[in-house]
Amino acid sequence: MNIHEYQAKQLLRSYGAPVSEGRAVLKAEDAKTAAGELDGPVWVVKAQIHAGGRGKGKFIEADAGDAGGVRITKSVTEAADEAKKMLGRTLVTHQSGPAGKQVNRIYIEDGAAIDKEFYLALLVDRQSSSISFVCSTEGGMDIEEVAASTPEKILSFSVDPATGYQGFHGRRIAFALGLEGKAVKQCVGLMGTLYKLFTEKDCEMLEINPLILNNAGELVCLDAKMGFDGNAVYRHPDIAALRDETEEDAKELAASKFDLNYIALDGEIGCMVNGAGLAMATMDIIKLYGAEPANFLDVGGGATAEKVTEAFKIITSDPKVKGILVNIFGGIMRCDTIAEGVITAVKEVGLKVPLVVRLEGTKVEEGKAIINNSDVDVIAADDLKDGAQKIVAAVKG
Repeated sequence: MNIHEYQAKQLLRSYGAPVSEGRAVLKAEDAKTAAGELDGPVWVVKAQIHAGGRGKGKFIEADAGDAGGVRITKSVTEAADEAKKMLGRTLVTHQSGPAGKQVNRIYIEDGAAIDKEFYLALLVDRQSSSISFVCSTEGGMDIEEVAASTPEKILSFSVDPATGYQGFHGRRIAFALGLEGKAVKQCVGLMGTLYKLFTEKDCEMLEINPLILNNAGELVCLDAKMGFDGNAVYRHPDIAALRDETEEDAKELAASKFDLNYIALDGEIGCMVNGAGLAMATMDIIKLYGAEPANFLDVGGGATAEKVTEAFKIITSDPKVKGILVNIFGGIMRCDTIAEGVITAVKEVGLKVPLVVRLEGTKVEEGKAIINNSDVDVIAADDLKDGAQKIVAAVKG
């Protein structure tokens, strides 16, 4: 689960991390009042979407202006005007995809006198099962280019979960960034604060880009991007309250309400599978035979007929889907349950594209009988290879 920059900064402030003063704006008529509550003399107006690269982004609508999603203004009136231009418009960045994202929230904050810009992130390192710090002296909008062309400028190391964060971790970062004097001590404390926030709130990613050194020699978190472990959000009602459903794919949102693991992709063959590994294998074999999967969908080991029905509805709601492959290996999941769910879903939703069903495992004969005795037009498959070949042929033919 991701949150907006202004929400991330509220969290950082609550933990004592240094951030600029700012105000969130949801309605255009509130922009001038929000800007007037800040001291200036520079006001930074930022579009709030769940995508990076806002500064270099472009709005689709001409009336939003030529500047990107981050604008520097010199007065309260100018800040309010720029906020009004961006609200409700569609911003396209290198992370948003070509369709872009609609800007429904604006963050106006005090400008900062920047001496140096750095990059800092905390991430979950799945290889070492620990939290990693990543930092670079090359902060700002071109960090991707730095990673690609000069990776030696990026320092990355993991923190032993048995000991947790220690002062030497912060000093290592401070020296890598070339900090001196009081900034070194501040860096040690700040890194400890960020690590505490990361672990206590079950974060998956915390990115500060840029982390700046201002002209007073103090570190400030000038931008913030945060993501949380969706499986742990139930432990943090305060984090759950920050969720912005308008930023999420409608199909993925619907799937989450039925505990379905769904991720939308760009292909033409919808997949309904039980088990993440089998789902990955199913997508791979679809690609092997010349087509592209339209989604990743794991209905889980204990799915009910109701869940299967909802999963089918979600798949068929995607206009890009030209065929569906149901691939079930019954272990905990029973094949007859899947069959009942598929038949119910087809009758409820209607079937306008080819459907291939491959069943194997627990209650497989009962499941096949349900499929074969129904009046639903289903193509039966004997195994995964056969299923993939048949659905690709049906779609391509």
